[in-house]
Amino acid sequence: MSRTPLALLVALCVGPTAFAANTAGTLQVPVDAEKSPVVEGYRFKEAYKGDYKLTDRYNLRNSGVAVYDLTFPSPLTTDITENNTVHAEYFVPKGPGKFPAVVVLDIMQGNQMIARAEAMWLAQNGVASLVVLLPHYNQRRAPNSKVKLISADLTRTLEGIRQGVLDCRCAIAWLAARPEVNADNLGMIGTSLGSFFTGITAANEPRIKNVCMILGGGGLVDAYYDHPKAKDVTKVLDAIGGKFIVKRLIAPVDPITYAEQLKGKNLLMIAAKDDEIVPPKAASALWEVTGKQRIVWLDAGHITAGLYTMTMLREIRGHFQAK
Repeated sequence: MSRTPLALLVALCVGPTAFAANTAGTLQVPVDAEKSPVVEGYRFKEAYKGDYKLTDRYNLRNSGVAVYDLTFPSPLTTDITENNTVHAEYFVPKGPGKFPAVVVLDIMQGNQMIARAEAMWLAQNGVASLVVLLPHYNQRRAPNSKVKLISADLTRTLEGIRQGVLDCRCAIAWLAARPEVNADNLGMIGTSLGSFFTGITAANEPRIKNVCMILGGGGLVDAYYDHPKAKDVTKVLDAIGGKFIVKRLIAPVDPITYAEQLKGKNLLMIAAKDDEIVPPKAASALWEVTGKQRIVWLDAGHITAGLYTMTMLREIRGHFQAK
């Protein structure tokens, strides 16, 4: 039986208690086969091998969920030491598996509040959930550093996106190897910024079957180019080639580039009719080219979509629960 919103709130307010012994091990990702549907930039051309640590975080007594901290080395090394360790929080249902499992990604703000709430809900409903911290956020940011994942520094931004996708592919490999997880029922969910990473990663990770993109989309250049707030930028871009040049630059990080791969996934999209951040036509464009699978339209904007939290939680529960 699923938990009520009140039970969820109570569970989140419970303090930490002692839990199982800490563990460590080796995370391995094999080389991608030549015929694998993974594009060049997101391939593992060499086998990855790194030591992970799984440590106790919370035993939420009234929720039926235990939470662990997970760390492992990023497969892509950068010039910022802190950024080279991936941090994640593992929400796992108590009791015997095998559970379906998902990687969960947060919004651009990055305090993980939304991602944790989604992970808690899913874990309470029988879905093991791993909240992965993207590059240059929180523990992955050096003290006093101003480096961000998404910035005007295009080279660093593209490198950060590539690193985030590879990190998430490692996270999926870690879940697939867990004894309590059903490796044949893996998925990924992301909200806002996290939804774009979810689309790119899911398309380039064959083990992912179930996908949910919340407040995201594709065809980003077409969606944003005529946006009133983009006028100053587009004037400059028009002088050097316009849409065509920009599309070529960002194609590797636009989910619509991978429409064919996403067609083969079990895809759920949740979009807002009056989204002021991600234009609704971006969601429509991606939905059209990925086979017109299930899409839920909220009568809201990007921020006010929060008023439909329970609607979204019910949708993702049904999408990721064991069939």
